[in-house]
Amino acid sequence: DPAALQGAADAFVRLLSQLSGIPVRAQVASDYAGVIEALRSRRVDLAFVHPVGYVLARQESGCDILVRDVWQDRTAYKASFYVRKDKGIARLEDLRGRTIAFVDPASSSGYIYPMVLLIQKGLVKNRDPKTFFKEVVFSGAHDASMRALLNGHVDAIASFDVAREQYLKDPAERERVVFVAETPEIPEAGICARDGLDPAVIGRVRAALLQIKAPAHAEILKRLYEIDGFAPADDRDYEPVRAAIELL
Repeated sequence: DPAALQGAADAFVRLLSQLSGIPVRAQVASDYAGVIEALRSRRVDLAFVHPVGYVLARQESGCDILVRDVWQDRTAYKASFYVRKDKGIARLEDLRGRTIAFVDPASSSGYIYPMVLLIQKGLVKNRDPKTFFKEVVFSGAHDASMRALLNGHVDAIASFDVAREQYLKDPAERERVVFVAETPEIPEAGICARDGLDPAVIGRVRAALLQIKAPAHAEILKRLYEIDGFAPADDRDYEPVRAAIELL
């Protein structure tokens, strides 16, 4: 919900401004590509980036990762292939000739990592998911994918490993969805700084971000991305993501 996210982002940057002593203004992009382009053209100084988004942004704009999210006490997660329990689908191989919803071509858990797994298992040929699936759609959002699966619009979806718990609050709905495969771990999303930003500013922003953690700031973090805070990050943390992109 862009309007809700803007309100949460405004509260977050007020806190960041207070802790860093640097005025920060927030804006919400319409898609992943827009974030990368804004960094490349220096229209923004900092950006929340998902793992693949960070790697692409670094290639395109030379940005540097400052911190990565701590989410449910983890700094890494997996992608899962979800199906409805009543469909009788037990293995990834059972999805041949079925329909699937991915999230976005640049999504780490909603496309890139799941596709790499399918390629490595020899199920997808020539990097084309239609060599395995009957129909492929992009939902644009993880929650939209989960709802499409639950409503029977697709046979399977690819999303992050706790998407079911995140988006299906009704226990009866949650019980109807299971996963049939998982990918290797993906380093968490984080915040990067554009190329050429003053190192002194970067240092102050990074120090401030590392102070924003639960329980003191739990309400703001939950409103923003339901995260617990931030941990130090380094470009080397994202080497597995680069390898996945190169394969795809």
